[in-house]
Amino acid sequence: MKLSPNTAPGEPDNLLIRFHNQVGAAVDVASAEGRVRWSCHGCGDVQYSSLYLAREDANGHATTCRAAYHRIR
Repeated sequence: MKLSPNTAPGEPDNLLIRFHNQVGAAVDVASAEGRVRWSCHGCGDVQYSSLYLAREDANGHATTCRAAYHRIR
């Protein structure tokens, strides 16, 4: 089975919002340890903040990020 390098990961139970960056990698906003964090599955960036700021920052990151996660076998 051939996998696309930009296959989005499964949705975790704590997922609040999912954006996609310029090449299709997921940028997830999720609740974590009483806070909210966003993480990019393309470049690996992670930030913690309030829900409002996390949504704004994740959306801004998805707009500009061109990193794609590639599986190496």
